[in-house]
Amino acid sequence: MNNSELLTVSEVARILRVDDTTVRRWVKQGALEAVVLPHVNARQAYRIKRETLNKVLGSNSQITA
Repeated sequence: MNNSELLTVSEVARILRVDDTTVRRWVKQGALEAVVLPHVNARQAYRIKRETLNKVLGSNSQITA
């Protein structure tokens, strides 16, 4: 599995055992680095790199969704 794989907000929320809203709030506050996707809807679309998630978790091992 590629370490630069992009994860959805829902995938990250499931891994961290928090709500999607919490992940979005962390991204907006700058606590979690994310890629902002072009969007046409009211809700901003984000993708979080698996590598970033691993750093947040303080883990050298890869996390699998």
